[in-house]
Amino acid sequence: MIELGITSFGETTPIEKTVQTLSHGQRIRNLVEEIELADQVGLDIFEIGEHHREDFAVSAPEMVLAAAALNTKHIRLTSAVSILSSLAPIRVYEQYASLDALSNGRAEIMAGRGSFTESFPLFGYDLKDYDQLFDEKLAMLLKVRKHPKLTWSGKFTQTVDNRSVYPRSVQKELPIWVATG
Repeated sequence: MIELGITSFGETTPIEKTVQTLSHGQRIRNLVEEIELADQVGLDIFEIGEHHREDFAVSAPEMVLAAAALNTKHIRLTSAVSILSSLAPIRVYEQYASLDALSNGRAEIMAGRGSFTESFPLFGYDLKDYDQLFDEKLAMLLKVRKHPKLTWSGKFTQTVDNRSVYPRSVQKELPIWVATG
C-alpha cells in the first residue's frame, strides 16, 4: 500500500521570485489551510517539524496540528519530528493524546533528535548528553504510552511514583515512530 503525504517545517525563508518573507503568524495560519486542503484532496498524512529558529515558524507542531484537526476528517496528523531529547516525555504524550482526541484517533508522534541542536541550550540541556537524553526520554515516552499509571526513575527525567497520565489517546496505542532527517 502506498501512502502519500506532506512534510513541512514551516519555513519562513524568502519565497522564490518574490523575495517576500511571511511572518511566523502568517506561515502558521497558512499551514493550517494547507493541512485542510491536503485532507480535502485525499492525502494520507501531514507532518510538521519542530524548530526553534528564526527561519522556521513552528516550535510546537502539536498546536498547529490541533488547529487543523477540527476541520479535517481523514488525514493523519504527526510531528516530523518532535525533538524528544529536549522535551518532557509526559507532556509530549499528553499533548498528542489531546490531538488524538481532537482528531478522533488520527494523531501520531515522530520522535527524533532533530537535525539542528538549537533546542538543547534553549531548554538547558548539554549536547554531551545527546544520545543518553534521547534514549532515556524515548523509553519514558513508550512506558507512558503503555501504562496509564507511571512509575519511573531516570538520570535526565523526573522520578514519578505511580502517577496517572491523562488524557489517554483515543487509539488503543498512540503510534510513536523514531525518525530522523
